[in-house]
Amino acid sequence: MIHELLLALSGYPGTIFTWNKRTGLQVSQDLPFLHPSETGVLNRLCKLGSDYIRFTEFIEQHTGHVHQQEHHSVQPSQVGLSGVYLRAFCTGLDSMLQPYRQALLDLEQEIHGCQILETVYKHSCGGLPPVRMALEKVLAVCHGVMYKQLAAWMLHGLLLDQSEEFYVKQGPSAGGAATSQEDDDEDLGIGGLSGKQLKELQDLRLIEEENMLAPSLQQFSLRVEMLPSYIPVRVAEKILFVGESVQMFENHNHSQFKACSILKHQEDMFAAELHRLKQQPLFSLVDFENLIDGIRSTVAEHLWTLMVEESDLLGQLKIIKDFYLLGRGELYQVFIDHAQHMLKTPPTAVTEHDVNVAFQQAAHKVLLDDDSLLPLLHLTIDYQGKESKDATGTREGATPPQETSPREVPPTGWAALGLAYKVQWPLHILFTPAVLEKYNVIFRYLVSVRRVQSELQHCWALQMQRKHLKSNQTDAVKWRLRNHMAFLVDNLQYYLQVDVLESQFSQLLQQINSTRDFESIRLAHDHFLSNLLAQSFILLKPVFHCLNEILELCHNFCSLVSQNVAPLDERGTAQLDILVKGFSRQSFLLFKILSSVRNHQINSDLGVGSDCSTSCTGLWGPLGYIQ
Repeated sequence: MIHELLLALSGYPGTIFTWNKRTGLQVSQDLPFLHPSETGVLNRLCKLGSDYIRFTEFIEQHTGHVHQQEHHSVQPSQVGLSGVYLRAFCTGLDSMLQPYRQALLDLEQEIHGCQILETVYKHSCGGLPPVRMALEKVLAVCHGVMYKQLAAWMLHGLLLDQSEEFYVKQGPSAGGAATSQEDDDEDLGIGGLSGKQLKELQDLRLIEEENMLAPSLQQFSLRVEMLPSYIPVRVAEKILFVGESVQMFENHNHSQFKACSILKHQEDMFAAELHRLKQQPLFSLVDFENLIDGIRSTVAEHLWTLMVEESDLLGQLKIIKDFYLLGRGELYQVFIDHAQHMLKTPPTAVTEHDVNVAFQQAAHKVLLDDDSLLPLLHLTIDYQGKESKDATGTREGATPPQETSPREVPPTGWAALGLAYKVQWPLHILFTPAVLEKYNVIFRYLVSVRRVQSELQHCWALQMQRKHLKSNQTDAVKWRLRNHMAFLVDNLQYYLQVDVLESQFSQLLQQINSTRDFESIRLAHDHFLSNLLAQSFILLKPVFHCLNEILELCHNFCSLVSQNVAPLDERGTAQLDILVKGFSRQSFLLFKILSSVRNHQINSDLGVGSDCSTSCTGLWGPLGYIQ
């Protein structure tokens, strides 16, 4: 009834608080649940509302543009006096009513939903025993509503909150304010490194490119402002996890799991425990948290069994590693050779079909004939016009590249390449679309490194074929540049696959095998993915940009060599000179950046600490050799 009272005091009466032109605002007489003393207190408050309504009527009558109330709107024929002084008086009167309106708004924000629990709890901590005992009884009744919502949410996955009063809500969290992006600082003249970027390197702050480390978009989240202070956030997060899990299980219960219960058929026992807490005169955080922990442990262990044992999580992670992280290197080596000609130009409507045919051929060539696996994998190509085509139906797991907009034409098919994986239930709660998109970012990066490595190896084969021919000074420059490029790219490839991917994947498996808690698995997987993005330099913007520039220079060099079988002419020599200078500049810049990172003691609160220092060392040596 508090909402109805606040609305009536704001000038919007209803069935509980009625408006009469003669008597003003009053409590309805036919409410049996109100004590006469309560009716008297409410009617005293209604006098304020009556005065406010009459003031607004007067203001509206003589100005016509102030807070209208449909129940007492004034007809134009009723307008009597007028004039600029009267209008000025009304304007001043309206400004004096603003504190009253603001007070009503503050009250609504203070006593809305679960915030009522906080307000009553604070006032129950006073020193007067009669007041404390009375408010404790009021608080116990209010807790009864909370326990009913908890039972519906945690035991059945139902969010019964029409008025948005509970501390769990549907939709993502509000999150923090967006960080400002001031990338237009002055250029320092070292390969495009700005003053801001140099400061970020000195501070060793990882840049979250496109929010790649942000939590995945959740269907439900906490409404922290509704959470009473005597219930810690850690407990609320457990409540959120249990309800999300039960809701997911109830809504997506497949036939093979029909006989299962995520609560192991202990719903009645947990409901009885919640009812017991509801009957307690005083709220006990210890008893409350113990019950929440018991429910959470039951759910987490059952999800672990469902994911690890029944859905073969370790096998699914192996698939992710083999295909998204290029663990099957021989497959992608053959695929790159097959698809090189069709992906070097801007993609068209048939490119995706052709590239999947090439992928299937490569799989058969390396004897990868798993009939149950290959249908779950699909290479995607994001080309101009695909957005309208996919509007009617998008393949599950398909994630378009972040680098190019669907309205733009990607420069090559390689830039538009992605990998879609049809995740089986219930693994979709771990491999969400946002998680698969992060894997796709790493996938495109690893493919670009592998492709450039393959092109440089092809150039070496051409060099071996022509070694018996007479060479000149330009040839010496050309092959020396190839050696430097190959040395750097080979070390980058080794570092990514061995020092980063294999090392992190091994740690992930150890963490999964050492627990029987699903939440621990999810945290370990999130940490694994975050480390991949960080240690592969995708999140360190200057380094990632520098590496991409180097890879592009290597690709341009390979194109120059492949297109000129004979000795380079004057134009080719000029292009070679540009490539030599560009590679020297970018490798020197990369050397300087990684040297700074290597020589700096990284704070442990970055989350990648000593691992990042070690990773920088993995490339620092080869760059020092080139320099």
